Amino acid sequence: MNWRFFVSRHFTVTLAAAASILALGLSGCTAGAADPAPDTAASESFPVIIEHAFGQTTIDAQPTRVVTWGWGSADDAFALGVTPVAMPFQSYGGDADGVLPWITEALAGEEMPVILPDSDEPPYEDIAAATPDVILAAYSGITEQEYDLLSQIAPVVAYPGDAWATPWRDLIEITGTALGKNAEADSLLASIDGQIADQAAAHPEFAGKSIALASDSAGTFYVYKKEDPRVDFTLDLGFVSAPAVDDLATDEASFYYTLSYEQLDQLSSDLLVNFGSTREESDAFLTASYAQAMPQVQAGTVASPVGAAFISSVSPPTGLSLSWGLADYVALLAAAVK
Repeated sequence: MNWRFFVSRHFTVTLAAAASILALGLSGCTAGAADPAPDTAASESFPVIIEHAFGQTTIDAQPTRVVTWGWGSADDAFALGVTPVAMPFQSYGGDADGVLPWITEALAGEEMPVILPDSDEPPYEDIAAATPDVILAAYSGITEQEYDLLSQIAPVVAYPGDAWATPWRDLIEITGTALGKNAEADSLLASIDGQIADQAAAHPEFAGKSIALASDSAGTFYVYKKEDPRVDFTLDLGFVSAPAVDDLATDEASFYYTLSYEQLDQLSSDLLVNFGSTREESDAFLTASYAQAMPQVQAGTVASPVGAAFISSVSPPTGLSLSWGLADYVALLAAAVK
């Protein structure tokens, strides 16, 4: 299953990686993509200082060569009118080349950025070869060691709090600040908030209904807390978080917790959202004996988002993906409420 469902990841970095970075920096490697023209008006806002979990990063001038790592930063850069020179391979929800469908649509036939190798640890040599002037990793799991190594290549914008936990609105704002696109970030947020408000207004039946979001995978049942971005924007549609979600929580430090199958009957709510990577996985949960004890399954008030791309678009959402998946997500919720 995809890391965005469940866990923060922490990795170690080898001395060989550091040596490779230093060697690349001394050799002055080049990349083939042409630098975009800087925005004269936006460039006046620089330098900017962005605080994050590992201290603060100063970006002296408006970036023209942007590399992204982790989740969401590439989406938000595209949404703000900036095409990264390199971005991560997305195995969950991406096509054979690791490209998410909303990014393919945003490119509209333009040249594809360099797709970085699919790896847990940042691919330092490939990132250095892209000659970035900023590395956006504000929704990622980089460690402080990895941050230090990446900082030898270019200024790095890390996450402000916990790994893999930056709220989606904050990520848009951070990306806008780093790229000198604050006005565009404000406009994007206003547009998305308007779309969400329109959907809420079109579905007054959502108002006040309690909701719980969960996923059953490989013998473990996961419940997502209000701190999870997918829950955050779902509540903006008019729902309220089911009291049982808080009552059953066992780990206050994470955006999710696990629940034993024997306790599922206690996770009461007007509506249950069950994320499944495949139809088979979703159906297996709904027909399982332990699921039959849940009041939502008994009442038929279960919404089942299915498919890696669809799930990725809303969990967690980004400045580009939320609009892509919002209408279909709302349609599932509406059908389940009825």
